[in-house]
Amino acid sequence: MTAVLCDMDGVIVSSEAHWKRHESQDIYPEVVPEEDVPPEETTGMYYREIYDYLDDNYGAAISREQFLELFEAAGRQIYGEEAEIVAGVPELLRDVRAEGDSVSLVTSSPHHWIDVVLDRFGLEDDFDAIVSAADVEAGKPAPDVYQRAARLAGEDPSDCIAIEDSTNGASAAKAAGAFTIGFTGVHDGIDRSIPDVVAEDVDELRELLLERV
Repeated sequence: MTAVLCDMDGVIVSSEAHWKRHESQDIYPEVVPEEDVPPEETTGMYYREIYDYLDDNYGAAISREQFLELFEAAGRQIYGEEAEIVAGVPELLRDVRAEGDSVSLVTSSPHHWIDVVLDRFGLEDDFDAIVSAADVEAGKPAPDVYQRAARLAGEDPSDCIAIEDSTNGASAAKAAGAFTIGFTGVHDGIDRSIPDVVAEDVDELRELLLERV
């Protein structure tokens, strides 16, 4: 059996463009008003760790509590209203499970955001395990979330297939030892030198995934 470990943002739901807009227009101008921070720098990271990253690299102008309030407000709007399901991906993952392989959700989003997505799009029964960055010591690009997901699946990370859309996420999966598919079907924001292969759309993702499970 193979364990498929799937990211949420940019793979299951098309949320990354909304995050970039909120970050560039509403959040980062408040946190680092004198800096032009490319949202790609933090794409895929756990939002509670983004504050430390910005403070260490640019110097934060607001408190951690204020920062978290901004992110929570954006998350409620994005996951509750703006994000859309990536057509064809849930069906693909269901086909993988139908073949007897496990599918886990591995994401930097906290559980209360994950729950909104699962409920809104009817995905509550589609994953064998769910791992959030909130469950581990360090979020992506550290390998912790993928290592935990592999343990929960009862597999060595080298026997797992990760699907990621971001550089930080792909770095985490590769550091854990998983075969990594970079997915650019929603947005092309990944360093293509990191994943083992890249799928440009859902059809290509299906082909690459099913030939390995």
